Amino acid sequence: MKIPGEIYNVSKVYGTNKTTGKIEKTGSVAPKKDVVSISNNAKDYQTVAKALKDIPDYRQSKVDELSELYNSGSYDVSGKEIVEKLSKSIIDKKV
Repeated sequence: MKIPGEIYNVSKVYGTNKTTGKIEKTGSVAPKKDVVSISNNAKDYQTVAKALKDIPDYRQSKVDELSELYNSGSYDVSGKEIVEKLSKSIIDKKV
């Protein structure tokens, strides 16, 4: 393929060193401070999360009551009650 024109002159452009002038001093720039803002939803979430941390995972009064019933030998749960509780738990998780 033949390229018309003066290729030699084009290639000289890349070989020349161009000089640049001195950079003038610029005015002072005041640094900006970063600002962090928390949305109201995040604040509400944080409040709820703190409140949930204070709530125990189990009710000690209920544990004590069932423990006393079990130790006394009067803890009696029917199979029907167990099945009802399990099925209710499964249905609640699916909904």
